[in-house]
Amino acid sequence: MDITPNARTVLEKRYLIRDADGRPTETIEELFHRVADAIAAPDRTYNPDADIKALADRFYARMTKLEFLPNSPTLMNAGRPLGQLAACFVLPVEDSMEAIFEAIKQAALIHKSGGGTGFSFSRLRPKGSTVNTTGGVASGPVSFMRVFNMATEAVKQGGTRRGANMGILRVDHPDILEFIDCKKNNADITNFNISVGITEAFMRAVEADEEYDLIDPNTKESTGRLSAREVFEKIVDAAWRNGEPGIIFLDRLNRDNMVPSVGAIESTNPCGEQPLLPYEACNLGSVNLHRMLRRQEDGASVINWDKLADVVRDAVHFLDNVIDANRYPLAQIDHMTKQTRKIGLGVMGWADLLLELGIPYNSDEAVALGEKVMGFITDTARSASAGLAQVRGAFPLFEESTLKNGTPVRNATMTTIAPTGTLSIIAGCSSGVEPVFAYVFIRNVMDGTELVEANPVLRQLLEERGLYSEDLMRQIAQEGSLAHIDALPEDIRRVFVCAHDISPEYHIKMQAAFQRRTDNAVSKTVNFAHDATIADVRRVYMLAYELGCKGVTIYRDGSRDAQVLNIGKVNAEKPAATEAAPSVSGTARAAGLQPRPRPNVTTGFTERCRIGCGNLYITVNYDENGICEVFTNTGRAGGCPSQSEATARLVSIGLRAGLDVDSIIEQLKGIRCPSTIRRPGMQATSCPDAIARVIEKVKNIQAGEPAQVSAVVVQAENEAVLHRWAPPENTPAMKYCPDCGAKMEHEGGCVICRNCGYSKCG
Repeated sequence: MDITPNARTVLEKRYLIRDADGRPTETIEELFHRVADAIAAPDRTYNPDADIKALADRFYARMTKLEFLPNSPTLMNAGRPLGQLAACFVLPVEDSMEAIFEAIKQAALIHKSGGGTGFSFSRLRPKGSTVNTTGGVASGPVSFMRVFNMATEAVKQGGTRRGANMGILRVDHPDILEFIDCKKNNADITNFNISVGITEAFMRAVEADEEYDLIDPNTKESTGRLSAREVFEKIVDAAWRNGEPGIIFLDRLNRDNMVPSVGAIESTNPCGEQPLLPYEACNLGSVNLHRMLRRQEDGASVINWDKLADVVRDAVHFLDNVIDANRYPLAQIDHMTKQTRKIGLGVMGWADLLLELGIPYNSDEAVALGEKVMGFITDTARSASAGLAQVRGAFPLFEESTLKNGTPVRNATMTTIAPTGTLSIIAGCSSGVEPVFAYVFIRNVMDGTELVEANPVLRQLLEERGLYSEDLMRQIAQEGSLAHIDALPEDIRRVFVCAHDISPEYHIKMQAAFQRRTDNAVSKTVNFAHDATIADVRRVYMLAYELGCKGVTIYRDGSRDAQVLNIGKVNAEKPAATEAAPSVSGTARAAGLQPRPRPNVTTGFTERCRIGCGNLYITVNYDENGICEVFTNTGRAGGCPSQSEATARLVSIGLRAGLDVDSIIEQLKGIRCPSTIRRPGMQATSCPDAIARVIEKVKNIQAGEPAQVSAVVVQAENEAVLHRWAPPENTPAMKYCPDCGAKMEHEGGCVICRNCGYSKCG
């Protein structure tokens, strides 16, 4: 199987079946056989004589050739006892205490099974409304969002990550102003992405600078009026501040609601691209467009339309089978999903395809080609779905759907552009319909070796033209862009643009082009430079409305990395914190000890340590003033996440306040946990002991003593490999991965680590 070393690492770490001790019990090839066999099996339901082996071989070939990949839950769970294969769900939140907590329970079960959930809180009565049954007053949607958030925090998603949620509130809900500000603090409601549900009437009022009515969802009566333009400006300001809320155009979602008789679409999945009715789930998959090219005799690349059609047909067959193979976490979801049988076939590798064709992402030619490619995929998918309907029947609600007067189809929707962060790492291609985020980065390992990793399309072109060199790659990595590197020819700089070279307008134009030919919605992030203005964000939100997008998500570089405090007035009279010295006597400054702010850019190491109850991933970061930050993440086998996190937070505060690193090591080192007793091969006696040992290793490295940790690098099975990440000096501040400490990328409406495959949205 032709995969990159990074893809192999991600598959081994996140997807392979493991035993109780965390050791893989299958190979990567066996993983794909497991998935192919499980998804081919439902064919026997429709044809007892079906050649299941031949179909499984075809599915296996599509996946291992990296031409098509299903969503992560399918790769992780197909052919396994859990068997939950869907990525996204929408749950209703009705206006009663019983219904609210039933939704929380259902969400917990979904997160446990590996899925994400979307909610509309628009049905909940506004804050201060009378509750007739108790005589009290309602606390409002935002208050209950916090309850959902805390419940999510308590449930590990599939044993590997926290559950992701989408929270939506209609713009005409009386509590809309509180909702817009509910994530003003980056540390608040952290398990939710939030979006305002915008109506066409509201946008017309914005354009005309008119007021609009706020509607009580319980009484359906107006409770007051607000200036539409002022509310819109508040949304824009909040998005500029930290990327939230996004906006979703509700009327456009319902324009494409295939079964309006069942209900209105109120919400989407956590990344905004899959509108669903209450209790619907959707399984997703993506075609790798980079693999849909062929070389002509003159050496030029062109799209292989016949191959693309074949892959789409197999992908539709695959995804329809997933619906039958899936073991749903709730009976209501099983029933509703099979009534509409929605699938979401999307793409990845779009930016790589453009590079191969020599077309700049930020060009009208690329926008036009995007619409053409997606139109071809959607038309082919509909034809394939109609073919399945001839054998298996149309989806059960077809006769009461908006499609009833046309050719019967097996699936109510066929196409969706979803985030493909982890999948694109496996496929070795660019993510979704996003531009390339960075063309070159340098990975440093502990012994001082620097590994230069370059975009394969760029590297191949430079090698063909005799331009490739390690020094040039380092310059590109440091610059973060090819735009101002004079050593490169103009034609290369013009085509090889990265996310921050592209104007926000072209980000939206590309999203709109794909949206015009996509059944569901397009998940994409408009990446702004840190110095972008509020006016820039306003222009993008308006352009998304004008060009027919169903929603929009933006991220201004570095806007979520600064420490956010709610105690500005309390600290206003205190002098600014000075840079901390390497060590400070605890008694000398105990009364006024203050931690310095977390630096925007750090360098650090991540080590995986075996502890008594599984694996603990420990990241220790430092800047020019010394070690300043420690954070931890537990592996899927368990651990004590809250205690480890508490220890790491206290250590971080102490280090930034100037406490002596040796005294911290001394206090933590040697603490014993009962889970390590009589367990051979343990690298530490407890989580605190493991934290102390990694801090000590980093301290020694800073002191120029790499020999003390060199043995770690060669341990078998990468049990404790350390990676050091050194962002370029002029790289804008970014959020760092909680698993490995590498820098994160904001793309596809989500956040992804290109190093280890961590994704906020799964």
